[in-house]
Amino acid sequence: MTTTFPTAKTRRLPLVTYVLAAGVFLMGTTEFIVAGILPEIATDLGTSVAGAGLMITIFALGMIVGTPTVSILTLKLPRRLTLSLALVVFAVGHVIVALSSNLTIILGARFLTALATGAFWAVAAVVGAKAAGAAAASRALGVVLGGGMLANVVGVPLGAFAGQVIGWRGPFWILACLALVGAVAVYRLVAEDPVSGPTPSVRAELASMRDSRVWLVLAGCAMVCGSSLAAYTFISPLLTENTGLAAAAVPLVLMAYGVGAFIGSTLGGHFGSHRPYPALFISAGMTFLVLGALFLFSHFAVVAVVLIFLLGLFGMATNPILIGKAVSYAGQAPTLASALSTSAFNLGTAVGSWMAGFALESALGASGPVLVGAGVAALYFLPLLVLFRKDPRERRPEEER
Repeated sequence: MTTTFPTAKTRRLPLVTYVLAAGVFLMGTTEFIVAGILPEIATDLGTSVAGAGLMITIFALGMIVGTPTVSILTLKLPRRLTLSLALVVFAVGHVIVALSSNLTIILGARFLTALATGAFWAVAAVVGAKAAGAAAASRALGVVLGGGMLANVVGVPLGAFAGQVIGWRGPFWILACLALVGAVAVYRLVAEDPVSGPTPSVRAELASMRDSRVWLVLAGCAMVCGSSLAAYTFISPLLTENTGLAAAAVPLVLMAYGVGAFIGSTLGGHFGSHRPYPALFISAGMTFLVLGALFLFSHFAVVAVVLIFLLGLFGMATNPILIGKAVSYAGQAPTLASALSTSAFNLGTAVGSWMAGFALESALGASGPVLVGAGVAALYFLPLLVLFRKDPRERRPEEER
């Protein structure tokens, strides 16, 4: 099977883009499904909500450590084999979680699952960008990453609902089964690696990281996720304690966040192909303002729900733009840059959720994680401004490029 590489004038993205988006959908669902069923998990395991929240933190840590490591170790494997194996390991990790009542074992399984997820995300980003071609790379990444955002619209709310109805272990069984089906589909539908082109090389991958702009992008990736996901990790106690919503309403609010995230990622990928910096700065500013407003007005149900929708819309809009820039700056050896982008996103998630856990148990209560997110959002402007100054080509009018 061969992959068609679109020209700049081609509007239709190749089929592989949507196949990868489906895999990312599963990965996105498992990463954040815990946020919607934290109280149920905590009660069943006999731990605190903050303790159960370690399932998110340890997952993020696994992606931080595992994504670049696994990507380098599998560099010479065919990319479709790497993607399929990642889905199989993903399924195994979910089975372990579903069978265990020991928090330590569960955290270990979440770490294993994160290794697979990180490898899949990194390779999927490279395959998706290369298959679409340079002119449509940002748009293709918007669709691929949109699978993760769609997970917040459909996967996470449905998983939270299922967890409340059939028990929190049920969604993990379902995800394991879907991952095995996905492994077969990905292997059959993702194109074989081209026989021509540069040979994968660890040295070339490391050399591609010499561009300081790559590291500025990575700093931005960490702060983007650290801001929005510090609040999102503990959205359930915010809604039930501050806003006064019933636990049964939490999946619906998660769906609102997911709708915003899906729209934001799609639009971010679209505008990132043409006007990346306006999109980055507008999204950064609005994320900060939304988090500040949520801290102040979380006791008003309608306002809180609208703000959570806007948090998804603006908080996730920059992800495809940032990954696209990292892959672009890395040139012909983009796998490590893509992997480190995923690691950076999850570094932000881990640090943000860790700090948010302390804030949750402070005098600030359920509002604490939101304040942590707003503080991180303010810091995001630092690497973004430096990157803008180092990238004068992007500041010239489009017709001059």
